[in-house]
Amino acid sequence: MNNPSLGFIRVKVVALGVQDAPRARRFYAQTLGLAPASEGETTMDYQVGDTVLMLKDDGTLSPVGANCRVTLQVVSARRTEALLRERGVTISDPVTLYDGHPVGAFLDSEGNKLWFCSEDNPG
Repeated sequence: MNNPSLGFIRVKVVALGVQDAPRARRFYAQTLGLAPASEGETTMDYQVGDTVLMLKDDGTLSPVGANCRVTLQVVSARRTEALLRERGVTISDPVTLYDGHPVGAFLDSEGNKLWFCSEDNPG
């Protein structure tokens, strides 16, 4: 059966539950170096390419990974892993090949697992 397109274009917002908002903001802004997606004193939105990463501490989301998987495309998964380690970030899943592409994962300051992948395949 051929289903018509529903018009999906891209992932616009990914929301993650956090327990400690100031700690989470420091992690995403300082440790990962993400730019804010909006202006304001207490912005909790960060830009990752065309996607907004929203941190929610209002109890509407379960913190620490409940049914959420975020995968960030990076230039080089192996380089990203090395840089994250240098910054003291916990690598939960070291980079391995998945379907021919390097994929790994790290934990944010709240224990949420974020995956990363790249197109490169060093052989």
